[in-house]
Amino acid sequence: QVQPVESGGGLMQPGDSLKLSCATSGRTFSSYVMAWFRQAPGKEREFVAAITWSSVTSYADSVKGRFTISRDNVKNTSDLQMNSLKPEDTAVYYCAVGRRWSLSINEYDYWGQGAQVTVSS
Repeated sequence: QVQPVESGGGLMQPGDSLKLSCATSGRTFSSYVMAWFRQAPGKEREFVAAITWSSVTSYADSVKGRFTISRDNVKNTSDLQMNSLKPEDTAVYYCAVGRRWSLSINEYDYWGQGAQVTVSS
């Protein structure tokens, strides 16, 4: 069992930067994908970014150029650096771990509890 735990959420102003971190505990496997999803009030959970073991990345168009995903394979952690935050980035951000490369929520087996990010002036 892998248990992701997010940290770093908060209340931010438009244009601010914020870093979310995800730490995993429990069983780890040699090659897995780490990803971030988000869910805004009244909306479905959506893909934000993903990174493979070898640091191949993918981003949603809405965050491309503003967000950067990274990982530390020794510590089994992932960070999501978010720059130039916008009010529409307001959501609960979830860290997810999966065995296969995918942008689909259905392919991720393990989920954190979520971290609230609110962007408001």
